[in-house]
Amino acid sequence: MATDFNTDAKSKIAEALKPVLAESVQLYVLTQNVHWNVTGPMFQAVHSLTEEQYLELAPAIDEIAERIRTLGVKAPASLGAFAKLGSIKDGDENASTDDMVRSLVEAHSQIASRIRPIIGTAGDAGDEVTAGLLTDRLTVHEKAQWMLRAMLG
Repeated sequence: MATDFNTDAKSKIAEALKPVLAESVQLYVLTQNVHWNVTGPMFQAVHSLTEEQYLELAPAIDEIAERIRTLGVKAPASLGAFAKLGSIKDGDENASTDDMVRSLVEAHSQIASRIRPIIGTAGDAGDEVTAGLLTDRLTVHEKAQWMLRAMLG
């Protein structure tokens, strides 16, 4: 057995992680959209920050998927599955810089809101690994929100 808690708890936690995985992939794509398409006086600052953010997201996506697998459940791995499971809106490559940044703030906020209750569920089930992983992810998403909001003034 890969973990010390019961099968029902593992399955419940793995299922709760699937939308986190989907939205992390959606956020990755949204972040790339902003990185590639931002223009104007804030170009360099936004371009640099979004590069840091998508580089951080790539291994995090893998870690979330591998945690789902460790819990004994198949990780979703298609664009269709991510679209069904996630709720982060597609980016608009023609949006203003401020609107692009706002879309990233909103996306990070959505993921943070999704993560918070799962931390408690995992902790209550004795799944400290998932609780720790998600606490680390929450820290990243809250910091990203702060940095992005600071760009908006």
